[in-house]
Amino acid sequence: MKKTNAVTKNSELTSVLNTHFRGKVNLARVKLISHIIIALCKVQTVTFEKLSNAFDSKTSSESSLRRIQRFIASYSLDSDLVARLVFNLLPKQDKLILSIDRTNWKFGQANINIFMLGIVHKGVAFPLLFTMLDKRGNSNSRERIDLVNRFIHLFGKEAIDSIVADREFVGEQWLGFLNRNSIRYYIRIRNNFKVFLPHKNKEIKASHLFNRFRVNEFVYYNKIVRINGQLCYLSGCKLNNRKGKQDFLIIVSFNKPEKAQQDYKQRWQIEMCFKAMKSSGFDIEKTHLQDIQRIEKLVLLVMLAFVWCYKVGIYLHKICPIQIKKHGRKAKSIFKYGLSFIANTLLNAENQHNTNIFKFLSCT
Repeated sequence: MKKTNAVTKNSELTSVLNTHFRGKVNLARVKLISHIIIALCKVQTVTFEKLSNAFDSKTSSESSLRRIQRFIASYSLDSDLVARLVFNLLPKQDKLILSIDRTNWKFGQANINIFMLGIVHKGVAFPLLFTMLDKRGNSNSRERIDLVNRFIHLFGKEAIDSIVADREFVGEQWLGFLNRNSIRYYIRIRNNFKVFLPHKNKEIKASHLFNRFRVNEFVYYNKIVRINGQLCYLSGCKLNNRKGKQDFLIIVSFNKPEKAQQDYKQRWQIEMCFKAMKSSGFDIEKTHLQDIQRIEKLVLLVMLAFVWCYKVGIYLHKICPIQIKKHGRKAKSIFKYGLSFIANTLLNAENQHNTNIFKFLSCT
């Protein structure tokens, strides 16, 4: 591939993003977004000063810093537009497993709480839709329903294979919504969760249904039960936790309880997404922003950079697989593989390779 200078690099990314946005974002904004995404991959932090120093621009870093600040403070970036871009870049677009979870941190007195919906794929969840929660704790049923309805509005219910989530994502209204809409789900519940057995007309703790089985013997209860007033199925097994104490993995589902273990295993992939956006990738926790709307725009930009890195990583892993360590895990994540390659290409003028890194954000 012909070596490209800094201006050409930004122009290539601008052209790709402009095709996605289809005139819904003016060209000057698209150019700025391209600058920020390239800078994110170079410096791997969201700190504005470092981003502005990494701009491929003839203007001063002070001028670039002011452009970033104005963009974050006053420009309205359409989150649905970014979600459609990410969705169009997915390796597959049907029979999707959606993982929902929260990530949160505190800056000063401000609680920054992001409720995210991601699409799981080969070890990570592609971040797609999220809600900034204006509180410290868990999302409520209304917020969960709204997020799933946004996905359905944008991409259709038929694209969903199942929704997976951890123990905090339960509730009568939430489970009722999923049941009424015939959306398959696999959600973990607490050991002491009360379960009503209609065929026995009694209520027991969920763990009692699995206590008699051997450790790690995963089974599904073949009778329908009622949880929070909703009819559903249960699957689970007895575990020994890290402290050697008895624990349980109990999963509630709409149907197909025999698939519970297989699908629920995919839930952790959204945690890998959060890790990539935070400590092992773009260090989003280092932002000093406290305003929810400004943080939302920053998250949208990080999402675009994340997807770019992951798609490059998928390609690289196919042509030169990541080394597997003795413990059986990859030496680095696919995301980190892509991020390192992009950063090396952008930072080293002599290291342009024969791979056009910008094509991975193109749908053509």
